[in-house]
Amino acid sequence: MSTLVNKNVSLEGRRTSVRMEPEMWEALFEICVRENRPLGEICTLVDEARDGASFTTAIRVFILIYFKNASTYPGDSSDGIFALSGETV
Repeated sequence: MSTLVNKNVSLEGRRTSVRMEPEMWEALFEICVRENRPLGEICTLVDEARDGASFTTAIRVFILIYFKNASTYPGDSSDGIFALSGETV
């Protein structure tokens, strides 16, 4: 199993640290590239949408849902919109 990597992210100007596997960081950065959005913006959207879960757990679930949706529907989300818990963000 991979060693956890700690990184700082900015959520609307406030810094917080997140500890995840390197593969999860890679997947999150891939989402940023696909959506053409900075890491802080995506993390802020996840933070605002989470429902009582820890921030790190919410990010992991978001990554899972994002790539599950990408594999279910043909093509990338070329319109720059992604789904989080069934909601369009």
